[in-house]
Amino acid sequence: MSEQQHPSQLFMVREDLSTLPALSLPPGYAARSLQPGDEKEWERIINDSFGGEHPFDKEMASDEPYKPERVWFITDDRNVPIATASAWFRPQYKESTGYLHMVGLLQSQGGKKLGLYVSLAALLHMVQDGFTRAVLNTDDFRIPAVKTYLNLGFVPVFTDSGHHERWQALANKLNCRIDAIQTDGTPLVLEPSC
Repeated sequence: MSEQQHPSQLFMVREDLSTLPALSLPPGYAARSLQPGDEKEWERIINDSFGGEHPFDKEMASDEPYKPERVWFITDDRNVPIATASAWFRPQYKESTGYLHMVGLLQSQGGKKLGLYVSLAALLHMVQDGFTRAVLNTDDFRIPAVKTYLNLGFVPVFTDSGHHERWQALANKLNCRIDAIQTDGTPLVLEPSC
């Protein structure tokens, strides 16, 4: 069975979580997990980041992996959440595999590496939960997110025949080279060098 949950989305893997760097935030920012009342803040961030309406109860709290400590935020100097990512899992992946889920930030906060910080906080939580590797799904148009995932050590995996062209287009947009490693009869894996 393919590890990819959504055939139309791109799939990435980080095989080893043991080499993650420590989380070091710039002054004025903090990382924390969900606290009572943060559900509306999560909705505000995700609605702004993804567009549309994303009810916390339907998209997070009703999902089997949900635990408040798995939903992470970067907060500003007023302790107001401005970015979020979740340390999830999906049963179709290996038992040791975490799933980086619902990464978003307020559009007004772009360009500050908050997506990287909040993703790293979620990945470090996965390590605490006993996960040794992580996967994620993303979309071609999420250029800053793709760059963040590459910078966090995620490697693109070709799970669909059209992925080579899609990743090549992303490499062009990111102005970097992504070398493909051909494997015999297995999904094609890309090694980024951005």
